[in-house]
Amino acid sequence: MKNRIKTLGIVVLLPVAALTFSACCSSSKCEPKVESLTVIQPGEAGGVMVETREQTATVTGIDKATRTVTMVTKEGAKINYKAGPEVRNFNQIEVGDQVKAIMAEQLVVFARKPGEPSSDGASSVLVAAPLGAKPAVMTASTVELTAKVKSIDVKNQKATLVFPDGKSKTFKARKDVDLTRYAVGDEVVFRITEAMAVSVEKP
Repeated sequence: MKNRIKTLGIVVLLPVAALTFSACCSSSKCEPKVESLTVIQPGEAGGVMVETREQTATVTGIDKATRTVTMVTKEGAKINYKAGPEVRNFNQIEVGDQVKAIMAEQLVVFARKPGEPSSDGASSVLVAAPLGAKPAVMTASTVELTAKVKSIDVKNQKATLVFPDGKSKTFKARKDVDLTRYAVGDEVVFRITEAMAVSVEKP
């Protein structure tokens, strides 16, 4: 994903969270199905990138004492996942159930003039399955930060941004971006939204 983010022009590289249970598997077979979409406005810095990841596995073992579920993917990779307190109705999970995880990540980058309304910060929401139902959880979180344009090098198609922590970073803009439209002091907004849904279903 990081390589694709670079195509947006003036952007910052931020870490991307992995699927909840894929981190518990060392096999390359655990790699989820990934789809990506990038949308840009020709001539303008920034853009929108959306990436979705999907993974499905079958429950082959359950340790209720440690709340650990053993699963096998379609590719034959073994996964051990320890369910946290947010996974309600753990006792409803049975051997043979299908566990499906879908994660969507969206990065929006755009420039604006100083003084326009800002919503820097973070927000999140968590929704769990009702009591008695098969376990399911959906989470979503959004983080937004604003950097200021410190300098613009039109000849070399570069711009240096200063972030809230005082650190500066220089970015290479896309060739089609007209940097003469921007000025020192302009703001560049980075908005990252991550949503994940994990559900347990009968096969």
